[in-house]
Amino acid sequence: MNLGALGSMGGLFSTTVLYSIGSGVAVGGGLALFLVAVRGLPVKPDHEKQKANERAAELVRFAGQRGSLAAITGLAVLLLTRWAVAGVAAGVLVFFWDRLFGGAAEERAAMRRVEALASWTESLRDTIAGAVGLEQAIPASARASAPILRPHLGALVDRLRARTPLPDALQMLADEIDDASADIIVAALILNARLRGPGLRQVLGALAKSAREEVDMRQRVMAQRASTRRSVQIVVAVSVAFVLGLAVFNRDFVAPYGTAVGQLVLAVVCALFALGFWWLRKLSTIETPERFLVRDESSVQFVRPRGAAQPAAQASPFQQEEGVRR
Repeated sequence: MNLGALGSMGGLFSTTVLYSIGSGVAVGGGLALFLVAVRGLPVKPDHEKQKANERAAELVRFAGQRGSLAAITGLAVLLLTRWAVAGVAAGVLVFFWDRLFGGAAEERAAMRRVEALASWTESLRDTIAGAVGLEQAIPASARASAPILRPHLGALVDRLRARTPLPDALQMLADEIDDASADIIVAALILNARLRGPGLRQVLGALAKSAREEVDMRQRVMAQRASTRRSVQIVVAVSVAFVLGLAVFNRDFVAPYGTAVGQLVLAVVCALFALGFWWLRKLSTIETPERFLVRDESSVQFVRPRGAAQPAAQASPFQQEEGVRR
């Protein structure tokens, strides 16, 4: 048996292996989707459904903006290198570039939100110092709030005007902002709205100071990570440019990657690069504490209290507003 026959048999074997792997992945994915369809997904509360819809809309906008650029880049790399794996990898890299190597915009948005919370807390503290109630201080402080918080505070003011109880309106505000720093401030306001005790000014002043310190800490961390993020971007750009240069100007050197086995090896290499990029992105993300002011609406049931046939005047105010929670 000559070498040509051995080469053809090796190519046929590698193609059969690739087809087998692809078929196995397709069958496994189909079985997983079938199990999900049979078992179903847990029912999410209303506020979680709203957040999921907002994230889906943001994902659609992101795909519309980046999808065309990623498709053009992938097609260009495919035409230059004639490697399907390289074209797909280039398209995926362009599509998720901001998510992998960005991060700075998200960190700046988080810092602006925390800084806006600190400013609003200070404004609320100074307004309460004028011997006014919390219900009157919130609308007054909302007018001078930062633009990032103004829609949420405007919705809070509208709920108060619609005679929504203050603790419930504040809980909805915490769900809309969806930030651990906001939970601490809103929790203090909810406790004061329920207990009506003294010392709210001192608590708000301490919370505003803590928020300012958190902003300063995030700014220092962001400044230290900026150089590292830039270095990673340079390394990625040089690596991609080097591979493309070899594929275009020295095809004989990278000819083994044109075979089926070579494409499989290239796919493994691209997967390792993607894993490294994801790891660097995870290391560069600032870990924030999880929210603690979360309502589980699926486990809360509102039922008619015992003795509901009695006149409304004999029922307690809590029963008149919300009923009995089980």
